Amino acid sequence: MSELLDLADRIAGWARAGEEVEAYVARANDTDVRVFDGDLESLSSAQTEGVGVRVVAGHRQGFAYAGSLDEASLREALDDARDNAGFGTVDEFLGLPQPDGVAAADLDLFREELAGFSTDHKVELALELDRAALAADPRIRGVETAEYGDASIEAAIASTTGGRAYARRTTCSLYAYAIAGEGAETQTGYGWSIGRAPEDLDVSRAAGMAAERATRLLGATKPASRRVTAVLDPMVTASFLGVLSGALSGESVLKGRSLFAEREGEQVAVPGLTLTDDPTNPDARGATPYDAEGLATRRNVLIENGVLRGFVHNAYTGRRSGAASTGSAVRAGFKSTPGVGTRALALVPGERTQRQLLSDIGDGLLVLSVQGLHSGANPVSGDFSVGCEGLVIRDGVAAEPVREATIASTLQRMLLDVVGVGSDLDWLPGGAAGLSLAIRDITLSGA
Repeated sequence: MSELLDLADRIAGWARAGEEVEAYVARANDTDVRVFDGDLESLSSAQTEGVGVRVVAGHRQGFAYAGSLDEASLREALDDARDNAGFGTVDEFLGLPQPDGVAAADLDLFREELAGFSTDHKVELALELDRAALAADPRIRGVETAEYGDASIEAAIASTTGGRAYARRTTCSLYAYAIAGEGAETQTGYGWSIGRAPEDLDVSRAAGMAAERATRLLGATKPASRRVTAVLDPMVTASFLGVLSGALSGESVLKGRSLFAEREGEQVAVPGLTLTDDPTNPDARGATPYDAEGLATRRNVLIENGVLRGFVHNAYTGRRSGAASTGSAVRAGFKSTPGVGTRALALVPGERTQRQLLSDIGDGLLVLSVQGLHSGANPVSGDFSVGCEGLVIRDGVAAEPVREATIASTLQRMLLDVVGVGSDLDWLPGGAAGLSLAIRDITLSGA
């Protein structure tokens, strides 16, 4: 802790009169192993470290970064940021955040044992995953890739306005992409297992999931066009929430690019539906005690019982909107300035399992995957039209597979047309949790 935080403190201490200075110092170690056709295809391991410096003076902001932590690089980054501030546009809302008194959550996100896990063991895990996926079902014809990955990340922030924070975390994962076939038909499917240390990983889970996803759509046909009640599989719901996250950003609202702009206090979803962003939850993949500006993260309720309660903000968007930061500053790394975004979106789960939701619905469509989400779902207008694959729901159970179909509605209508929220909350890869979500009056276009 002391090394990175000491460096950040030193840079902030070099500030001149009338300047606000922030130093963001980060270091990461990561490994990626890929296996193809039973053999090691690639192995990479890297360490990156660097510093990003912001200077605010005269309501102008400058930023610079350095990919090294030696004394000369630190001073050069500060000098460059100072120079860049001189060319910045005057903006009365620019400024570093002041500590707001929110206490940081005590999160245990770092595992020392990852550093002692040898490269040979990492390769063997990927090879074991490849073998397990191939053997999971006789219809599996091959494994496109089996991967092991891990990362150890630490970052420190110090500023002249009193910000001072340090956090570290580890993560590791297994991913498998299996190919299944019957006759001339083939389908692909993926599976994963994620954790904070190698001992958290489950090879059989990742392999079995990949095999199931690859085989369950064999024999799929194009469905008849009609209006249906759709049950989104947890992974699809997580993707759906990812689209909503853009509309819940204070930055999007200020730019007029959110379907929720000027709707705080309105009923935007069905009563009973509550959406939160809570990076203090240690189960979330995006969990962290501090945001990218050094403020403590917190549980933000965005939609409560269907009513829009607010948006996520960093210091700038909070100040400009007349609100305050919600501890939601995010960065891509030391090479970027802070943006604003969610880290751990989740719907409050209901009490029904996916099987019970299907039984409640009787007839409809279980959506297992969607395609074209980034182009077909618009967080500004709310238009929603994406390709999908899934299983017909008949007499309350999942039946024959379908593909080459499209589901369509609007994001506004979908939130108001929710008829069931599943109990199967699962923190998936990415910044959102998934669960089964039943939505009525969806247009299904097929044959």
